[in-house]
Amino acid sequence: MDNKLLDILVCPVCKGELIYKKAEQELICKADRLAYPIRDDIPVMLEEEARQLASDENI
Repeated sequence: MDNKLLDILVCPVCKGELIYKKAEQELICKADRLAYPIRDDIPVMLEEEARQLASDENI
């Protein structure tokens, strides 16, 4: 992921900060507990494509 892109991306739901998880290829929103997938180096920033984080899943 390009660092410049990471600096400007925000959660489309709450406009909050995202955390990049390289190994999982996901962008995580702590506030909404959503994980947005990154496919072919392109973040998929659609709420319906995000997975809900489990309550016991560490961020």
